[in-house]
Amino acid sequence: MSRRNKQSSETDSAATRRQFLKSSIAASGALVAGSSIAHAKADPAIAYVQDWTRYLGDGVNAAPYGKPSEYEKQVVRRNVEWLTASAESSVNFTPLHELDGIITPNGLCFERHHGGVAEVEPDLYRLMINGLVEEPLVFTIDDLKRFPRKNQINFLECAANSGMEWRGAQLNGCQYTHGMVHNVMYTGVPLKILLDQAGLKTNAKWVMAEGGDASGMNRSIPMFKALDDCMIAFKMTGEALRPEQGYPARLVVPGWEGNMWVKWIRRLEVGDEPWHAREETSKYTDLLENGKARRFTWEMDCKSVITNPSPQAPLKHKSGQTVITGLAWSGRGTIKRVDVSLDGGRNWIPARLDGPSLDKSLHRFYYDFDWNGEPLLLQSRAVDSTGQIQPTKTELRNARGYNSIYHNNAIQTWHLKKTGEVENVEVS
Repeated sequence: MSRRNKQSSETDSAATRRQFLKSSIAASGALVAGSSIAHAKADPAIAYVQDWTRYLGDGVNAAPYGKPSEYEKQVVRRNVEWLTASAESSVNFTPLHELDGIITPNGLCFERHHGGVAEVEPDLYRLMINGLVEEPLVFTIDDLKRFPRKNQINFLECAANSGMEWRGAQLNGCQYTHGMVHNVMYTGVPLKILLDQAGLKTNAKWVMAEGGDASGMNRSIPMFKALDDCMIAFKMTGEALRPEQGYPARLVVPGWEGNMWVKWIRRLEVGDEPWHAREETSKYTDLLENGKARRFTWEMDCKSVITNPSPQAPLKHKSGQTVITGLAWSGRGTIKRVDVSLDGGRNWIPARLDGPSLDKSLHRFYYDFDWNGEPLLLQSRAVDSTGQIQPTKTELRNARGYNSIYHNNAIQTWHLKKTGEVENVEVS
């Protein structure tokens, strides 16, 4: 091929590529009609050179531990001052509406304390196993790290999560109504290995887990669960437990209510019956309409919530291409399906499940659609691997009344307004 013919061919190819790009841009523009996506010429932020491209940035961060961008400083845990009696027996909430994926950053995992955060010196930390065992044992943190390790991703949910919604919709956003849940990878020693080291006696049926904090928090755990998937964890998502999450070691009880995940774990007493301690009698029992209480309601039921849009995360556009996203989870297994409703439960549409489907872990879902700008009543409804279907608030109250504050897994409704603002509401 001559040089002239070669240049002509390259020119024709370049023209073809330009024509293709023009047609692609035109097509994409048609797809996002009505959205806030701007054409290149119309957006000065892309048309002008910004300062961050003119000057060299800072070098390697001098801070010994990395931090998020200053433009994300609103993504923090928040508390409600009037909710609990004191700061030592208090709670703060995970900003679910600001997150995506399924792993909660360690610094955003919600906290619930009964006697404040225990500052445990790792060199003085000890874990004792006693009671109905062949040989009582005491482990240091270094001892625990010598046993075979396991990694597992599990959600941790407080039994009182969404409890404020029992008597009616609160003027709260997703963070405050549903933010007592987080999901991380735990690394630790299966509890079965440690119990086998001590040797269980034939009448060993229960384990009493006791924390090393000022409250002496303790809970009875049936042996079948202790030997199944419980662990003593010393890492979360790769790094050491945070002090507020039980450093240097805590109990992990996958799928069961968070108060059983005893932090700063110091003792495991093996017995032949439950202890009926304060936290499993006067607290963490489900009070029914007739005044009686359900006990041993350990498992967290099938649940989901739309995290965005939600009251703290309004839409910034008035119509067009829109993404609904949320989380679903179950203490009984995996999530098999999530449906989304735009009209308060009259009609349901399958959502798109994304990412890994893990046992007793959060699962992310999405629903992508073109919003016409009209008001919507947004709901999500999860179905787990056992076939349990997330109930409506009416169904849950018909079964258990209005007295409880625990185990509220009812469907949440958000009212999306024409302005893009979102309100917490109920529908009958």
